[in-house]
Order: sequence, then C-alpha cells, then structure tokens
Amino acid sequence: MTHRVAVLAFDGVVAFDLATPLQVFNAIRGYSTTVCAADRQIEAAHGFGIVAPSGLEALAAADTVVVPGVADERATVGEPILAALRAAAERGARMASICTGAFILGQAGLLAGRRATTHWRSIDEFRRQFPDVLVEPDVLYVDEGELVTSAGVAAGIDLCLHLVRRDLGAEAANRAARRIVVAPHRAGGQAQFIDAPVPDAEGGGLGDTRAWALAHLSEPLTVEAMARQAGFSPRTFARRFRAETGTTPLKWLLAQRVLLARRLLETTDLPVEHVADRAGFGTAVSLREHFRRAVATTPTAYRTAFSG
Repeated sequence: MTHRVAVLAFDGVVAFDLATPLQVFNAIRGYSTTVCAADRQIEAAHGFGIVAPSGLEALAAADTVVVPGVADERATVGEPILAALRAAAERGARMASICTGAFILGQAGLLAGRRATTHWRSIDEFRRQFPDVLVEPDVLYVDEGELVTSAGVAAGIDLCLHLVRRDLGAEAANRAARRIVVAPHRAGGQAQFIDAPVPDAEGGGLGDTRAWALAHLSEPLTVEAMARQAGFSPRTFARRFRAETGTTPLKWLLAQRVLLARRLLETTDLPVEHVADRAGFGTAVSLREHFRRAVATTPTAYRTAFSG
C-alpha cells in the first residue's frame, strides 16, 4: 500500500525544511507526497513564492503529516491550520516536525506532556512558550511513536530517513540515503551541536578508525581496542570521538551493530544466532536485548515484517 505524506506549507515556511521530506520520500517507492496549504499561494521565508498543489484537505487523507520549520517562532499560522493538524492527529496520522515546525505542533496542542526537540538556538523560546513539553535539547530527533520531532535544518533529513527505516526497513532507508547522497544513519540521540565536526589538519580525524571498526564488527571490539587502533588513550579517544560524532564510542558501536543485524535479518535467511555472531553481539540473547532496546521489537518479528 502507498503511504501518503502531506507536507504543510504556510507563509514564512523554511524552504529547506519544506523540500527535505519531498527529497527523501520521493527517492524510493512506497510513498506519495504532496505539499498542502490553507492558501495555495504562499510566501517562503527566503523571499520567493510557492504554489501548493493541495489544500488542507490533504491532511485529512495523510498517513504522515510533516510540518517544516517557521522562520518566526512567535508567529501563528492561524486556527484553520491548527484545527486541521489536530484533526489529523486525532484520526491517527503520524505527526512529524522539522526544526521550528515543533512550535506549530505546540500551538496545536499536540506536544503537551510529550518529549520533543527543535533547533538548539530555539530551545529557550520553545520552553517559554510550551512549559508542559518535555524538551530534549541536545538530540537530532525524538521518536514518540506517532509523534516525531527533529532538530534544526539538516536533522530533518535524519528524521525522514528514520521514518523510512521504521516503515520499510534499513535497506530502503539506505537506498534513499544513496539516492540523495547523504550518510545513511545518524542515531536520534546524537548531539545536535558537534564541537569539532571537521578535524584540524594537524590532528587528523577518527574516520579511519570508524571504518576499521565497521570492517571488524563481528569481532569482540571494545572502546579500548578502537582507541589503540587510533593511537590514543581511551580517555583522549572518547573525548575526540564525541567531538567529531556527537556521541560516545560505545553508543556508536552498538548502533552500528544493530544496523548490521537489521540488514542481515532483511537480506539473508541466517539463523538469529548467526546474525548475532556476524553483528558482534556474541549470543542471540544479547542481540535480542539490544535489538529490542533500539528497534522496539524482536529480531524474529523484524525479519517477518521486512524480509523480502
């Protein structure tokens, strides 16, 4: 079945955020997307007009509604839009926001008592406007099931790929990432703001060490082993790793093992015990524990849903 995605447009919409879900979801089969607005002719935040092909009725038929960022966090989009968003959520549509689009979901009353995030520069204003929201200030995106919010700008790509991964599996998300030429996976818990994403010329980076680790996931890798390969003490290595990636070596390593297990479950008929060994978990029990924590299901149930 085709999954219908409606991307909301409004005056002051951030054009990058508006285009992101269209680029990601249109990169693979299984989705149909449309841009909808209360008024078909709208003015984007960067000084050009956009003609929306659909009206707000598209929200009533959507399986997923994506709300892009708004340039002015204090602006209101009007009650017709807010009422349409509330109706879509009550109907069971998955609601997602990119960057400051979380402010619009907040205005619609859809975030009260829930975890959410937005652009790091807007966190204080977000807390001021929505004190009843449980704000996650440092992450790329927050997945609350049928409510998903992302951090600023490019984190919207991570959010959309995460939704593809949820809907169609890791291989589909990887294909979408290759099509739009981005990294296939950054975990939602990764920090928004990375102190040193580009290594200086003298110190070099840890990219070679991460590539080495990916080639040795079936082995009993430890953070200490990665540090030795990089030529640093474990403490220095951990500090540099977080500065470059926004996450800890252990969290990164576990996330890569889970991703490999997902691909093996989707694309092979290896027994779960062999998948656990190939992905470096050692035992099926360990795989099940980490897999359930990361994916909220069992390896067997995941294979049933996404294999083939």
